Amino acid sequence: MNIKRFYPPLLLLLFALGVWFTPPPLSISLSTWHLFTIFITTIGAILFNILPIIAAAIIALAVSVLAEVIEPAKAYAGFSESFILLIVAAFLVSHAVHKSGLGKRLSLHIIRKFGHSTLGLGYSVIATDILIAPAFPSNTARSGVLYPIVYGLAHDCGSKVGDNTHRRAGSYLMMTSMAGLTISSGLWLTAMAVNPVGVGIAAKMGIHITFGSWLLYAIVPTLIAFALIPWMLYRIYPPEMKETPDAPQKAAVALEHMGRISRNEWITAGVFVSMLTLWALSGIFPIDKAAVAFGGLGILMATRVFGVDDFRSQGEALSTLIWFAILFGLSTQLAEQGFMNAIAEHFTHYLGGLSWMWVYLVLITIYVLIHYLFVSQSAHLLALFGIFLAIGVQSGVPGELMAMMLLFATNFNATITPQGSSCNAIYLSSGYISARDIYIYGGAVTLLTFLIFILIGTPWILALA
Repeated sequence: MNIKRFYPPLLLLLFALGVWFTPPPLSISLSTWHLFTIFITTIGAILFNILPIIAAAIIALAVSVLAEVIEPAKAYAGFSESFILLIVAAFLVSHAVHKSGLGKRLSLHIIRKFGHSTLGLGYSVIATDILIAPAFPSNTARSGVLYPIVYGLAHDCGSKVGDNTHRRAGSYLMMTSMAGLTISSGLWLTAMAVNPVGVGIAAKMGIHITFGSWLLYAIVPTLIAFALIPWMLYRIYPPEMKETPDAPQKAAVALEHMGRISRNEWITAGVFVSMLTLWALSGIFPIDKAAVAFGGLGILMATRVFGVDDFRSQGEALSTLIWFAILFGLSTQLAEQGFMNAIAEHFTHYLGGLSWMWVYLVLITIYVLIHYLFVSQSAHLLALFGIFLAIGVQSGVPGELMAMMLLFATNFNATITPQGSSCNAIYLSSGYISARDIYIYGGAVTLLTFLIFILIGTPWILALA
């Protein structure tokens, strides 16, 4: 027996006990402090690969309820959140797109155009995302569009989960697409559901941001991030297959071999386009995006494009629902019990006497790092955006700069953890990337994007404001 393998769990347990029995700081209540202990220990178990994310989340839920640090109804509240159900439905529809052959056909078209290298495929995936983003007020819905295409690209590159070829191309493409969502969501005012909410909060403070001004502020740092992110991941998280000079020709031959679009592809395409249209219109009309996804899934099942047996085989969808709903519930309760506000207000006490530039840098840094404790970009913005914006403006930070950078950070900090965005859950469920990969390489993407927006975005916004 290898005794050393018990060291990490033992050290984590000792850490958890030490924090649990430490008197809570600031104005934090004892039960809230215990909830934080459970949450941070869960993140540690996932980060250091001590437990799978599903096991860590289930244990966290059980301990939280049994220790009476959270009411059962609030602990299970995440299971009723429509955006979490949207993740599951979109994941299942994505697999239907792949099974029908439509995903393969789309991926072959992309390979035929951009498939000379894996790096080229990475850029093409993000470019596709950027182009469709303004019509999608939900980045989760958009990930449901991109995921089957990326999944198809990986398969057509001979990269699959379970046969030790996932790092051939699939891992890189999944990570790149997931990272790309963070910048596409920040490029357009309408690309992420919570963007207009932040604009509304800023307007109440006399800071007015329009669709055009948002795009103008975002365009330069976003395009630089677009140029650097696929390249950086290519260097630090490289695919095993790099050059594919014959891939475009092979893709053309494969498309010819596939022949005309089949019945199942037509049905899937019709359902898919209908879902995309309704998702795009949900920013104008009161259309529930999760209901749209379930409706599309129901049609695919009724027409036997995606059968009951297919549904039963997708255990990963149920796993995703469970762990994401649990972590969302715990994170939401931390915010509702005042933990986030107490931490934020504590740090602001040290800002007195600093120049507005230092205040700005400190606030943005804290705003990004504190996302480790959130399981939703929306929850993060709703809990802290107004507080951080008010503190920054009162300290002399230009209002447009402070508001826009907080809004950008709400999007580019999404890859900092597996639970940092609902989009991440879909990519994690693919099996191509692990939770630990997201902590490490998603964290690197967050750092790179942070530096781009601070060093280049800041002077750009100041020059325009």
